[in-house]
Amino acid sequence: MKMERKHSLSMKLLRVVLLSALAIGIVLSLGQIIFDVAKTRQLVASDAQRILGMFRDPSTQAVYSLDREMGMQVIEGLFQHDSVSYARIGNPDEPPLAEKNRPLQDSATRWITDGLLGQKQTFGIELSGRGPYSEHFGDLTITLDTAPYGRDFLSNALVIFTSGILRSLAMGLLLYLVYYLLLTKPLSKIVEHLSNINPDRPGEHKLPMIKGHDKNELGLWINTANQLLSSIERNAALRNEAENSLQRMAQYDFLTGLPNRKQLQDQLGQILVDAGRMHHRVAVLCVGLDDFKSINEQFGYQIGDYLLQALADRLRCHSGRLGALARLGGDQFALVQPNIEQTYEAAELAQLILDDLEKAFPLEHREVRLRATIGITLFPEDGDTSEKLLQKAEQTMTLAKSRSRNRYQFFIASLDAEMRRRRELEKHLREALPRNELHLVYQPQIDYRTQRVVGVEALIRWEHPEHGFISPDLFIPLAEQNGSIIVIGEWVLSQACKQLREWHDQGFSGLRMAVNLSTVQLRHPELPRIVNNLMQMYRLPAKSLEVEITETGLMEDVSTSSQNLLSLRHSGALIAIDDFGTGYSSLSYLKSLPLDKIKIDKSFVQQITEHDDDATIVRAIIQLAKNLKMQVIAEGVENAEQEAYIINEGCDEGQGYFYSKPLPAHEMALFLKRSRMLAEHPSSA
Repeated sequence: MKMERKHSLSMKLLRVVLLSALAIGIVLSLGQIIFDVAKTRQLVASDAQRILGMFRDPSTQAVYSLDREMGMQVIEGLFQHDSVSYARIGNPDEPPLAEKNRPLQDSATRWITDGLLGQKQTFGIELSGRGPYSEHFGDLTITLDTAPYGRDFLSNALVIFTSGILRSLAMGLLLYLVYYLLLTKPLSKIVEHLSNINPDRPGEHKLPMIKGHDKNELGLWINTANQLLSSIERNAALRNEAENSLQRMAQYDFLTGLPNRKQLQDQLGQILVDAGRMHHRVAVLCVGLDDFKSINEQFGYQIGDYLLQALADRLRCHSGRLGALARLGGDQFALVQPNIEQTYEAAELAQLILDDLEKAFPLEHREVRLRATIGITLFPEDGDTSEKLLQKAEQTMTLAKSRSRNRYQFFIASLDAEMRRRRELEKHLREALPRNELHLVYQPQIDYRTQRVVGVEALIRWEHPEHGFISPDLFIPLAEQNGSIIVIGEWVLSQACKQLREWHDQGFSGLRMAVNLSTVQLRHPELPRIVNNLMQMYRLPAKSLEVEITETGLMEDVSTSSQNLLSLRHSGALIAIDDFGTGYSSLSYLKSLPLDKIKIDKSFVQQITEHDDDATIVRAIIQLAKNLKMQVIAEGVENAEQEAYIINEGCDEGQGYFYSKPLPAHEMALFLKRSRMLAEHPSSA
């Protein structure tokens, strides 16, 4: 069989490689040219600042002494630069002391460069005296013609564009030649031999080994193909048996032996037909195990499979009430309850399943208890097809998990809209980081002993281009559920460490950065390595990074949390327990965990002067921290009365709107500078 040349892989490969190389060359060259545009703009600005700096002192002297002759000498000096087209010395609100203008230079390329660099650019500096009683005398203003810069830019751009394309094409041809010699030519020989194989007796003809390819992928492919051709004849008799086995696998779950989703839909469809004819209700229950992933991680997948099999056996115990039972996949199961009269019958079955899960599953040396969340839909109220009922039951179960676990939840009409909004937000969240929609703001932390800013807390914000500000309380739980919190959390840590390094370089060497960690991050085995690498990368001293873990997250898995906290402590990070007072921490755990600081939840601080109970809790937390030799910080301080109370009780630090709202990095830098000035010169406050 002869292959037409136009269909040859070599020709297609040549076209693709050359076009790709050309496209890459153009893109890279354009990227370099765009970068050069920015560099040229910076060059114009830097030249302007250099010129202004050179003539600042004589201009100041001229405008101070109102010496027009000297001012014109300065102007003439400025016009020694070819790019200066206009210069002016004087006060903006008064006639100029000296001024000169000349037309823009003629250039055949202005129509290009004016669009990129602007026709001209104006710069200026204030002319003022020196010393503590400096006075503003006027301004020195110049306008630079961009034509000289544009000519140099276009010359460089032409060289970059031409050389970039030529290099890309040369590389493309080289790659094509390599691919042709190593791949397409040997493949052509293999095709010739394949055309000689007898389909009825494929094992009789062996593909010859191509010289030089016996140990690479082509050689492996030829050997494998020869083995395959030999085995095709032997496997013909086994084909029917394999097809029968596949048909069963397509209808039943291999692990539990229960019907799978496809078989369930068929069974449920028939149940709905019968129920519609008899005017009976049908309930569909979707059972999803809570946090089954952590069981697999803790005990291994073999134990996880055993537990799924044991759970399937327990569900079979309710077969007297069921019309169908299936495993939907992963840790989800579905039960169909036909011929019910009232909705409470489905609720009773759901509660029975939850009660069954309360009974421990025995393992070799310990017992394991499972928890589940159940979503329930009803026929005909919630849907009239098996697909709709199953989909809504799964949606209901998923949404119920996000609110509260280990319970059952009936479908309601508003769940459809809420689930769609949730999925849309989850989709946008995955794109938020690549699109630079996430940013950090910083809130200062005040040391009550010195009244200085000793730290800042990094807080993540999401500014959606369409929906505007989205609360972290809304998108952080979503990120934790879909796993994107690992990437987002690592980005937050990196940005916070980078910013802290910049502030240290600006003179705030004692500043500390606090970063919140989610429960998912705390369990991640790579967290200590990431923190250690970031601290080394940004040359952060020990105890300059403080990680905050919520009390409830810490208590979910104390053993794993304790190991990661110890590793974090070894890397030089401080450990703070956040939102303290809102969970159920054991004092023995608090004593044994490597914690440095307790952070009082703002819900207690904000009511401290109005409710005696909150004041008592705050007083007890501060005393507890002192007994455990930990520092204590109060968040949510909003007025002087709250500050006075916690200081009187012995609180070490405070944070809240009383001192500052969360600020972007540049505003926080100004806040730090003002705070340092006030601390150094308190009389000027």
